[in-house]
Amino acid sequence: MNTATTYFSTKSFESLTPSELYAIIQLRNEVFVVEQNCVFQDADNKDQESLHLMYWSNNELVAYCRLLPPGLAYDEKSIGRVVSSPKYRNTGAGRLLITKAIDLIHQEYGEGPIRIGAQCYLIQFYGSFGFIEEGEMYLEDGIEHIEMVRP
Repeated sequence: MNTATTYFSTKSFESLTPSELYAIIQLRNEVFVVEQNCVFQDADNKDQESLHLMYWSNNELVAYCRLLPPGLAYDEKSIGRVVSSPKYRNTGAGRLLITKAIDLIHQEYGEGPIRIGAQCYLIQFYGSFGFIEEGEMYLEDGIEHIEMVRP
């Protein structure tokens, strides 16, 4: 990936342009609904209160996640809807996204623990950022998940 053409953008829901919102919805649908063959209600009324972290290459959305304030999904602040474009997998984009997300979530919502609901196949990935498994595996929309906390 040519780093000269890649950049991060973080916006509140209200400040997303229609094109940015469309790119986010399109990527979330491509991966969560089509690729993972999972029918679920993606529009969960949490986007409006979240910050949206986008990683772009030119005008193409490479990776995305949302940063949720404490009390919205969990008592702790949270990172959710983490997704990388299949086209950019194994390029390090996901690692860059999570590194940036951790920095930003602390800037926006203060220090302290971050809780996520991780798909079980990503336990090692999130573990490499200091997230620790907590609780038991559970099924969410037919996919195995586990809560993880980064103290």
